[in-house]
Amino acid sequence: MESFWILGAGRFGSLALARILQLKKDSQVLIVDRDRRSLRELGEKGVEIIEQDAIDFLLERSGQGPEWVVPAIPIHVAFAWLCRRLGREGRVKPLPVPSIVDHQVPNPMREEANVLYASIATFRCPDNCDEPVDCCTVTGEPRLANLFDVFRRIEIEGYLIQVIRSHQLAPGVGGYQLSILWRLLEEMRSTERDVLIATACRCHGVINALRWQPTRK
Repeated sequence: MESFWILGAGRFGSLALARILQLKKDSQVLIVDRDRRSLRELGEKGVEIIEQDAIDFLLERSGQGPEWVVPAIPIHVAFAWLCRRLGREGRVKPLPVPSIVDHQVPNPMREEANVLYASIATFRCPDNCDEPVDCCTVTGEPRLANLFDVFRRIEIEGYLIQVIRSHQLAPGVGGYQLSILWRLLEEMRSTERDVLIATACRCHGVINALRWQPTRK
């Protein structure tokens, strides 16, 4: 039986819940949010609810389980989790994503210097896209590359690039297994370079950057 942790009980969390339950009727679903009212409404659908900050929730869990994490909150969850977790072992400094990265990704967009968004699409995609392997849902045209592969090919001196692939779990619902975050943590512990942390599906993605210095014993 598959297990899903939906982070966020707002619009996108509610959509994720409905689509997962429709597609995977025998799955176990847990929803995490700080908003008691939103949780209560979704809890009436017979799923487990936890009133807690989503990142705090993940920090309390080990990385050995098979659970799928479904981010449905407006932050880069993998980056936020990593910063908080590494902060227990040293000094974490978020960095602006270097501008040179903008020229290596399709349709770059920034709301602030520290975060870079990218998209294969030049339009707003439907929220129920089922992410076909070879073509675009809207245009029907071939997809020339997967964005997670584009991110992996980013080259910038002095930086390590770590890419988390978001898998299609239901139409318009992406996620990754919790074990991926813990594997990323182990790799971070073994590098002295600054790091780009990216999460991407086939078409859309986000990149942050950080510097970490472990506490010397």
